[in-house]
Formats: sequence, structure tokens, C-alpha cells
Amino acid sequence: MKVIRAVLSVGLALALIIALNTSLGVVPPIGKFLSPFVGFWQNAETRDNLKATELPITGLQAPVQILYDENRIPHIFAQNNYDIYFAQGYVTTKDRLWQMEFQTHAAAGRVSEIIGSKAIEFDRYQRRMGMVYGAQQSLKAMLAEPRSRQMLEAFTAGVNAYIEQLRPKNYPLEYKLLNYAPEPWTPLKCTLLLKLMAYDLSGRSDDLRMTNILRKYGPEVTKNLFPDYPFREDPIIPANTPLDFKPLPIPSAPASFTAQLAEIKRPQEPDPELGSNNWAVSAEKSATGYPILANDPHLELNLPSIWYQVQLITPDMNVYGVSLPGAPNVIIGFNEHIGWGVTNVDADVMDWYQIKFKDKTQQQYWHAHQWKPVRKVIEEIKIKGAPTVFDTVSYTHHGPIVYDAAEKVFNHQTPVKHAMRWMAHDSSNELLAFYLLNRAHNYNDYRQALTYYSAPAQNFIYADDAKNIAIWPNGKFPLKWPEQGKFILDGTDPAYDWQGWIPQSHNPHVENPARGFVSSANQFSADPKQYPYYLNWQFAAAQRGIRINQRLAEMQKVTVDSMRQLQNDNLNLQAQTILPALLTAVQKEKLSTTQQQALAVLSSWNYFNDAPQIAPSIFQEWLPVLNKAIWDDEFGSTKNRELRYPSADRTMQLILTEPQARWFDNQNTPAKETLGQLITTTFQAAVDSLQQHYGSLGPKWQWAQVKSTDILHMAKLPGFGKTDLIIGGGAGIVNATGARRGPSWRMVVALGPEVQGYGVYPGGQSGNPGSFYYDNLIETWRQGKLLKLPYLKTASDPAAQQMVSIRLVKK
Repeated sequence: MKVIRAVLSVGLALALIIALNTSLGVVPPIGKFLSPFVGFWQNAETRDNLKATELPITGLQAPVQILYDENRIPHIFAQNNYDIYFAQGYVTTKDRLWQMEFQTHAAAGRVSEIIGSKAIEFDRYQRRMGMVYGAQQSLKAMLAEPRSRQMLEAFTAGVNAYIEQLRPKNYPLEYKLLNYAPEPWTPLKCTLLLKLMAYDLSGRSDDLRMTNILRKYGPEVTKNLFPDYPFREDPIIPANTPLDFKPLPIPSAPASFTAQLAEIKRPQEPDPELGSNNWAVSAEKSATGYPILANDPHLELNLPSIWYQVQLITPDMNVYGVSLPGAPNVIIGFNEHIGWGVTNVDADVMDWYQIKFKDKTQQQYWHAHQWKPVRKVIEEIKIKGAPTVFDTVSYTHHGPIVYDAAEKVFNHQTPVKHAMRWMAHDSSNELLAFYLLNRAHNYNDYRQALTYYSAPAQNFIYADDAKNIAIWPNGKFPLKWPEQGKFILDGTDPAYDWQGWIPQSHNPHVENPARGFVSSANQFSADPKQYPYYLNWQFAAAQRGIRINQRLAEMQKVTVDSMRQLQNDNLNLQAQTILPALLTAVQKEKLSTTQQQALAVLSSWNYFNDAPQIAPSIFQEWLPVLNKAIWDDEFGSTKNRELRYPSADRTMQLILTEPQARWFDNQNTPAKETLGQLITTTFQAAVDSLQQHYGSLGPKWQWAQVKSTDILHMAKLPGFGKTDLIIGGGAGIVNATGARRGPSWRMVVALGPEVQGYGVYPGGQSGNPGSFYYDNLIETWRQGKLLKLPYLKTASDPAAQQMVSIRLVKK
């Protein structure tokens, strides 16, 4: 019996050991994850874990000194340009390796390798839309130019130098949790990261929806409800700014086009609320006598942060700002002489072409009166815990045919059997643009840098110590006829192809305007009556831009703190414009007690979306319900037809100026509804919904609680984020902090003889959830404060004496 018990005990122990060290599908071996030697325990970090040391590193050309400040921001001193980018790659990888690799896996359509078959459709879509193809095209251009080639090679070598010294116990936590290991970095991964940003900022298209609307309602209704310029706008380039170039002839528009409809269901396109603010005030408006510049890009709020702070110092450069983890350079920042920032342009640089195939084999397509060959690319998609999938993607001269057969597509905006023409597929060298910006001394240097920038198009704000301010909505823009790309295009006729490019010097721009400031908030780049080229027919709603320009026009003796306060401005200009008309139309006699209380709260609102206010919760709940009630019967998407609603601007215009419009009647009911009825019933529904979710009208209705801003882990791993932050703002507001999106980096730069920057982002330098520096800056960001950024000139500056010094030396 003792022998049997011993055998059973040993057997059970062996079984337990095997079970704890065996993967079950995509579930990691729990024993390995819990191991005190290599498991997650090894990822715990003390606040003061850095000690002054010297690290021998293979690949350096000369010693590099890295000074870490109190927020673990590296200030890197290198003796040459190769070593600065090598060291940037090394220190970024030390803090953000998993984030870097996960993002590039996502861009390349390789997430299934990490999490299994549930990501297969995402991976197929990434492959089919040509993300890797676009990255390869840009990589060729970057490797052909000596400076960008050196950057890529040095950065890649630095990344790999850190990866090579890692041992499994030191892997970032996510590798242990998901049970895989980091792989060597390549220059292609840097360009994949840039293409991922290009898709987030320029990958949205309404061509299919607008074509369906045109076919259903005809040109008159389409033009009326979807105009090419809003009724209320304040463009980036001030009205009546004179042109300093002779425009090129505009291509002629063909007479007609055809389009094919497709069944499309899944909403996986870039978020339309992604946007940003930037502005700069002149020396005359500034309290310092020098320009002050501000920027806050609005992106998804994630941990780790989308940005990584760094200072790079060489004999020809001293730049501070934020980089994209996985790519060299500073993307938004300042040096001794200039400051710059970016917001998205929203240019129409993604078009869809209907393809005519010769036969069912889809080997040839008709274009320019001849059959042309379709290029086939076999994509191998590896899947964790499942067999590899092979997918064939067809390419035309326009670009990839994202879906060449009728199927459930991954993305709402994608028409079947249509080719995608996208600017991000073209060869470009954005790295060189930022290389030159980082070293720019003056306006001409800034101008020269922008000539290398293609996609995604950005509004580059600028200020310098020579007291100049400027803004260029900049990118490589196709030379189009008006509305080319508003609808699906005929892929058989060369007249519909892109006919060339707007010269970069003809991009909208203004330098030192009379009003004393420049600004952008993703609105129209220029008034189309004055600017000769077509960039797009729709841009972000004008409210943020109007509010920013109103405040900047009023301001005098501007300080860094007044710029900070403007970044945190919570005025809801949309509510201020439309709410009085809505309140007047509410039929008060039909309201319940709670509904009457809610109406009273709205009636006394000061229109600020401050965190403790209740009125914003009611308004933001009400407006989407009203919008749906107005438009869903005519413009709601169905199983076989993808449509869209008219813009918020056009809806507001109808409510204010055309209250008898036929669109307020619900076509699905026999009665004829009026605007007043819709306003009343939707108000009732909105208040009832709030009451159902949050109880009686009271503190639980406060805007911060209803909005519930969350900063989640990038892979949505539970427990690794921050939820329910008490903060105001919202979509369409200068402080654009929403539930999951908002200011991903707030920066203010005071130019002058001694430049000084201030900034913060909602996260921390470390990508390790076990580190104090993973989220230590969130509270400062939540409070709307900025941190003074320590801008070192030498490694012996007084501020440097308080920092931890790490010295990298040749091995």
C-alpha cells in the first residue's frame, strides 16, 4: 500500500508539473508565469531601481552618456549621429519593448501569432489593405537616402542590442502572460509603425456610403445634405490670406461614374473623433516678448502611453520632445531655436475604384482600353495554437483589392471588388523630415524639412526665437478635380486616376499673420472659395477651432499658464449654439417630474463640460438620441446597404434654420412627426435612460462619472489600466478628453534666448505595469497641470547633477 501511495504521489506531482508548464491553446503555462525565478515576480521594480553604472554595449562607435531625471526621462548625450539613434533605440526598448513589437505585429497583420485565431480577420484585413506593402515602399526610400538609412540602421542595432541581452526572466510582463518571446528588430518594423499611424489618421473613407446615398437620393439631396463646406467654419489659414504661388490647372471631372454595393457589417475603421489642437501666439501677444507654442494631439488613451519622452543631444542637435516608441527622432518638440507640433489634416488621400475583371478567374482587369494583369501576393498568416492560413491578395495599379469576393468584411467602409488607392502605399521618407526638424534653426529649415513629409498629412505649427510663427497643413496631396474621391471612382477609365500632385510649396500656409496667432483643430485647411485645390469635402467639426480662435483673439500678454488653461478649456460650443433652440421646443407639459428637473438643470447650464456638472451628461445623452431619431429612417445602414448620417453641422443648421424640413418626419410611421415632437420624445428617452443607469437625478449623474474616462492597457489586458478618472471635457471641446480618447501629450513651449518647455502625458515612461513609472504622470495630466521639462545643454548642467547617469561604452 505504501508503494502504491508513493507511486500515486509521484504521478500526481509529475502530472501537476507537466500541467503547470504546458500551454493550453493560447493560455500560457501557469507554472512558468508564477515561477519565482522567471515569472511575473521578476517584473516588480522599486521606484529607485536605477543606479549609476557603465554598460559595455556591442555596436557603439563612441561612449554615450544617458542622464535619467526624476520621471525617468532619458537625456542622451552622444558624440555622433549614429550613436544617438543607437542609444535612442536601446533606451526606448528598455522601457517599451512589448509595446513596440505588439504595435508592429498589429500593423503587419501578425496578431494571430500572439493571441490565436480570434485575430485572424483583423490580420487578413491588415494584409489585404497593403500595410506591409506600404511599409516596404517607404523603407526603400529611407534606405536610399544616407541620413535616414543611418538612422534606421543605428536605431535597429540599438533595439537589438537590448533584446540580445535579455533573458526570459527579464522579459516584459506581457510576453510572460501571453507566452511568447521577443524577436529581432528590423528597419521594416520602424516603417510599419509609421504606417499604423497613417492608417489611424488617414485611413477613414466614406466613399461607399456617399455612393449609396447618391444612388438612393440623387445629386440634389446629396448636395443639400452633404455640402462641401459647413455653414459655420473658421479655417486654419485665415480668410483672405493672399496666395504666394500661381496655381496649376485643375484636372477636369469626368461626366459620370458607376459603383457597386456590398454587404458590410463590422465597424473596425479609424475613429472619427481622433483629432488634435495646436496653436502659436506671436511675440506681440506674448508676455515674454517671444512666441509661445502649444500642442495636444488627441489619440486613444492607452497604457503604455503612445508617446515616449526623450532629449537627444549631439554636436549638431539638441532636441526635446516625444517620440513614437519604435521609431527614431522626436516627433513633437523643440530645440534651442524652434518649436513645432502637429494635428491631423483629414485630407482625402484614400479612394476606392470599381474594378472590371475579364472573367471569374480575376487574373486581368480592364483599364485604359486594355486588359491588364492582376498581381497576386500570397500571405502566410501564422496562428498560435492552430494551422497556418494562406490568403491571396490581388493588386492593381491603383492598389490592393481589399476584398475580391463577396464575404463578411472586417471594415464597414470597404466595398467588395474595389481597389484601394492610398497615399500611404507610396514611397516616402517621413524620417528625414523629422531628422531635419529636430535640427532646424529657422523658418527656412522648417520649410525644407516639410518637403520630405508625405503621410499622414499634418498641420505643422511652428514658432522660433527670431519671433516668427507659421502653420503649414502639409503632406503629399493628389491633384484632384473637386469632389474626386467623395464617391467611388470608375477603375476602368484613366480620367479617374490621380493625375499628379499639388506642389508642396502650394500647400495651404501662412506666416506671421496680422491677427497675431496661428492655430488648427482639424477643421478645413482653407476656404475653398479662396484656395484653388481640392483637399477634401469634409473635415472635423469647427467647434474646437472656433473656440480656440475666439480665445486667442481676445488674449493679450499671453503666458505659458494661459496656454495651459486654454488646453483645458471645457466650453461646449455646440451646446451653446443649439441648446437654446432645443429647450424652447420641448413640450414641458408632457414631462415627468425627473424630466422637468433635468430640463431645469439644462436651462441653467453655463455650457461648460466640467467634471462635477450634471447638464453635460443630459445634453450628451440627448443629442445622439435626437440625431438618430432624425436620420435613422432615411440614412440608417441596413444589411445590404451601408449609409451615413448628415454631419452634425448640417443637422444643427436644419434645426436652427429649417425647422419644417421633411427629414424630421419618420418615414416608418403613418403619422407625420414634427421637429418639436422629436425634440420632446428624445429628451424624455435620454432622461429615462440616465435614470435607469444612474438612479434619481443626483451626484451619480455628474459628467465625469457618466463619461467615465478610462486609460486601458493597449492589449485591453484587465487590471493593467486606470479607470473612471474624474475629468471634464469631451468630444468637440478644446479639452477633448472623452471616454477612451483625449490629449495624449500636452505641450507648451516658450521660445526665446533660453527656451523652456512644459508637458505631460497620461501615463509614464515605463511600459512595465510593475513599475512606479508606468502611470506616475496620470494624476498630473488629470488635473490639467504641466511639468517643467528639464532641457539640458551639457551633461554638467546644474539640473544634471540630480540625475542618474548611465554610461554606454563600446564592448
